[in-house]
Amino acid sequence: MSFWEKLLNAVSETAGNALSSVVEAIRTLFEGDPETRRKVAFSVAIIALSAKMAKADGVVTEKEVQAFRDIFEFPPDQAKNVARLYNLARQDVAGYEAYAEKLSSLCVTCAKNCPVLEDVLDGLFHIAKADGSIHEKELAFLAHVAEIFKMNEGRFEQIMARHVHVGRDPYKVLGVSPSDDFKTIRRRYHGLVYEHHPDRLVSRGVPEEFHVIANERMAALNAAYAEIEKERRAA
Repeated sequence: MSFWEKLLNAVSETAGNALSSVVEAIRTLFEGDPETRRKVAFSVAIIALSAKMAKADGVVTEKEVQAFRDIFEFPPDQAKNVARLYNLARQDVAGYEAYAEKLSSLCVTCAKNCPVLEDVLDGLFHIAKADGSIHEKELAFLAHVAEIFKMNEGRFEQIMARHVHVGRDPYKVLGVSPSDDFKTIRRRYHGLVYEHHPDRLVSRGVPEEFHVIANERMAALNAAYAEIEKERRAA
């Protein structure tokens, strides 16, 4: 039985709020298997919050569906189970704030700016921008989710800068200031490359399929650093 089937069976056997049932099922079913629990919690966070984001925006485009599949290349025989969980989240009366709060409670590794929750937010940005732009309601949704995730404003702006290409500020992408010396900027860049290396993502419980986002993130970091380096050399 796949972990999707285990999760959905546990939810269907539990009365009450769908969200509470999902979170409690993750806690109990995979208590003795922290690696699987991290992977399931991450996957559920992306699925549930993307469903809520689609509801907030009011429209689900084919490109957004494809972006979702970029992250989750699930086996064909699991498509129905993933769709069930997506629809469960979309139809649940609980607001997205409750989902964000409950799902963030599964991340007990850090108090704020949690890298796992940053990975979740990156995935949501990837889906939101799939139709060519991030709409105002989607951006408000993402900003509020980041706030619930205890992510400070600077960190959120850094993540957003990686995804908003028009007028992209390379300094914001790296989370540095134009007044910083190049040695500081280079050190920050190498720290981000280490932090977001695919091996580090695996250790955080991020599914291998999510590496399409990791590659996109690394490309943004590399491009920002190259742009700043070129600017500094010219100066």
